[in-house]
Amino acid sequence: MSGLSYRCSDNKFHKIRGRKACYNAPTTDIDNTLTPAKRAYRRFFLKKKDKAAQEFLAKPTRSTTWSNIELKENYTPEDRKDKEDEADPGQYPYTRGIFSKMYRGKLWTQRQQMGWGLPENINKQFKILLDQGATGLAWYRDLPATLGLDPDHPMAHGAIGRVGVTFCCLDDMEKAMADLPLDSLSMTLINASTTNIAVLAAYVAAAEKRGIPLEKLRGTLTNDPIFSYFCHSKEVNPLDFALQVVGDVIEYCSVKMPLWSTMYISSFYNLRESGELSAPQEVAWGFAVAMDFIRSAVSRGIDIDSFAPRASSFCQAGVDIFEEAAKMRAMRRMWAKMMKETFNAKNKKSLQLKIAAQSTGSQLVGARPLNNIIRVAYQLLGAALGGAQSITCDTYLEPFCVPTPESSKVALGTHQILAHETSIPAVADPLGGSYYIEELTDTIQKEAEEILNKIEDMGGFVEAIKKGYIQTELDRGIVDFQKQIESGKRVVVGENKFIFSEDDELFEDELTDVPQEEIEKEAIKRVKDLRKSRNKSNIKDALHNLSMEAEKKGNLLPPAIEAVKASATLEEIMNTVRNAMGYTRDPFSMRNDLPPFE
Repeated sequence: MSGLSYRCSDNKFHKIRGRKACYNAPTTDIDNTLTPAKRAYRRFFLKKKDKAAQEFLAKPTRSTTWSNIELKENYTPEDRKDKEDEADPGQYPYTRGIFSKMYRGKLWTQRQQMGWGLPENINKQFKILLDQGATGLAWYRDLPATLGLDPDHPMAHGAIGRVGVTFCCLDDMEKAMADLPLDSLSMTLINASTTNIAVLAAYVAAAEKRGIPLEKLRGTLTNDPIFSYFCHSKEVNPLDFALQVVGDVIEYCSVKMPLWSTMYISSFYNLRESGELSAPQEVAWGFAVAMDFIRSAVSRGIDIDSFAPRASSFCQAGVDIFEEAAKMRAMRRMWAKMMKETFNAKNKKSLQLKIAAQSTGSQLVGARPLNNIIRVAYQLLGAALGGAQSITCDTYLEPFCVPTPESSKVALGTHQILAHETSIPAVADPLGGSYYIEELTDTIQKEAEEILNKIEDMGGFVEAIKKGYIQTELDRGIVDFQKQIESGKRVVVGENKFIFSEDDELFEDELTDVPQEEIEKEAIKRVKDLRKSRNKSNIKDALHNLSMEAEKKGNLLPPAIEAVKASATLEEIMNTVRNAMGYTRDPFSMRNDLPPFE
């Protein structure tokens, strides 16, 4: 554009320069006289002026939180009138944090999820992360492992090693953990399925073979098969079986692995992710699941104070910074009162909820993916302001693939910048005392308690599932959220607003290239070789003992550990237990070629 415009004077046109002149020139005479090309030229500038003015005067698209909680324009002392001030950090009910010094005493664990392909691949990735300063690791299994399938199961085809590491036996776990200091790092085993009995058994067996005392193992098993009932498979996670597995893990670890987090409720994060739940729903549903698990453990005669001190929640860290911080403050307060008043816990640590948070993957979008780096930074900020003990950081490639080495470095750097270049960790509960934050904390707690009471009136979370309430709410949440996106009520930058024709696109060489066919071929070869080379008498005895224990509903961990040591595979262990408990051996009824060994 040349910047030329015209003004009309005495029926003569005079060239003038400048965009401002074009904006201010008289319109009627010019529009009636100029050629169509010149009129189009003028309309272009007028349109740009209008758009610029609109953006200059832009207002927020919502006056609510991400969860549609209505917000006031201003919060004042009147909002807190007649309400008691919160106790200091480290004091009951721990709204402001479970430790008095919070991050001055210890920074949050900077955890990264890694893993795809064969177990030696994740081992290599673990070592890279440790060299880069990671303080916690997360072992992430592939889908067949979550479903209890060996690599040669027909349904495993195409999924082996794709979104996690392939796992089916002790050798796989040993390769994944080779040379790692298991007695001095924090390891999270991400599985959340009834197959947890085989996963934890393999981890324990691998540690024992290296001579590492179980009492020195520090970490977490995502001991929450309930969410997998919705997210993975109802057939693999029958509700009664799920509750038994949770109880078995709590019972075993309370005695053998005192540093291990035995009750890790991941339903907070995963159910919210599955159904686009609100923050109050996330809190209420997570605690409803926790209460079912606690009742299951206590019914076995397990003392609440023998496992509650290591209980932890796994919740979302979304982009709505203040809502996420307020949510975590409400979670701690609700947990403390629930443990003290409902379950009569005596140990102070039983009242202190440990919160693990992960950046919300569903908020990371494929449009303009580099913007996800900013989203993740906001997500981490909310979790840190909320006082989380552990934070897992997604990468900006979350919508496309498992993390690449470069995207993992960016994610870890996001942790490190927040921890060391800002003053966020210097003060415990830096948002405490804010009229807004205190009121939002109360609002989230009130709404969450109403939902929780409704579920408890149904008989608990498992009963609410059976009555159809949970699935109905999940479906409603998904539909409502999508309507908000399509209507523009909820803005997602790059997806339904601020869309540029030159939006950056990812090239294929920037994404993780998982050689899935090669991985699948090798994994199948390994499991077939294992079945040929092992001592069949030993495995028959081990699986028989496991079957006997399952029939009498005893704790499955000890016999599962022995079965793993005898080279039983994941699918064989799960088939044996399922058969003994009255379920179909293969949850998908696709093969019966594995020997029963009974």
